Amino acid sequence: MKLYLGIMSGTSLDGVDLALVDFENGAKLVASYFVPMLEVLRADLSVLLKSGETSLQKLGEIDHCLGVLYADCVNEFLVKNQLKPSQIEAIGCHGQTVWHAPQGNFPFTMQIGDMNIVSARTGITTIADFRRKDMAFGGQGAPLVPAFHEAIFARSNQFTVVLNIGGISNISVLKPNAQTIGYDVSVGNALMDSWIEKHLGKRYDKNAEWAKTGEVIFELLAEMLNEPFLQLPPPKSTGRELFNLAWLEKQFANLTVKSTAYKVEDVQRTLVEFTAQSVARELSQWENEPNKVLLVCGGGARNPLLMERFNALLADWHVGTTNDYGVDIDYVEAAAFAWLAFQRMENLPSNMPSVTGASQAVSLGVVFPK
Repeated sequence: MKLYLGIMSGTSLDGVDLALVDFENGAKLVASYFVPMLEVLRADLSVLLKSGETSLQKLGEIDHCLGVLYADCVNEFLVKNQLKPSQIEAIGCHGQTVWHAPQGNFPFTMQIGDMNIVSARTGITTIADFRRKDMAFGGQGAPLVPAFHEAIFARSNQFTVVLNIGGISNISVLKPNAQTIGYDVSVGNALMDSWIEKHLGKRYDKNAEWAKTGEVIFELLAEMLNEPFLQLPPPKSTGRELFNLAWLEKQFANLTVKSTAYKVEDVQRTLVEFTAQSVARELSQWENEPNKVLLVCGGGARNPLLMERFNALLADWHVGTTNDYGVDIDYVEAAAFAWLAFQRMENLPSNMPSVTGASQAVSLGVVFPK
């Protein structure tokens, strides 16, 4: 076996996903695990992501605490699965994105989590900082997973789109005999999660139970669908630095009726519709492709109302999930970082210039030896 461990903590800040993948023959998901985010760490990250401002001391402390968290998660995973560090070739850890700004005069991206701590405390070579090499060659540094999606989900007899719905929605377009493309499309769960946390104190709307009690506010929906990011051509990527509650308040400001006139559950229902319609609109450009398959993964795949809307809006697509292909919807991204680590250790290209806009294909990631 050739085992690599992928680690992902996304914009939802719910916790850490771990995926153990065997690359001996192809890629096989061997085991997976989830560890909830420590509440104090989640609170610190939430403040940082919302404001984009902090002190150097606070940033360093969060960076350290994330490194400890990742290391503890790995060690807990090894004990649970009766594995020794020597059995793992390497860890691929995305770190926690706190800012992503690929546009402008000084493009940059920032993922934190001290990987020196991870490699030291686990005794396993750790690979991280996957985005910046791509950006150094003129790319967006995101999304990184389409190359993995192509390796796992591409089929010669169908037009496949893999839709990952985490905090942000991104797609990988797998067309037979054509270059794979992929990019961030719109918001995913970020606004829905932020809205319910603000009003009900819950992390997310389980099974869309709250959203189902509301009705779509069509004027608000129309305003949100005018967001300029949605009109940009790929390559493009975004995050909570755009789609946050401050952005939502700006949408309200352009309406004829004040935001306080709306029921909060109607706003939640509208946010579900915004995610569904913005994605469906993007996919409409491929309406003439035969045998179209949409594979949904990420937390959004567990939202029954969102999946119901995809089925309604994309009637000529076969809508399913990555579970249909043997990869758990919750661990696709973590498995992708295991693959990125494998590619780095083998010194193989792992970015896709057709996706990110980089000038060339390169092997991504910085190696932190054990």
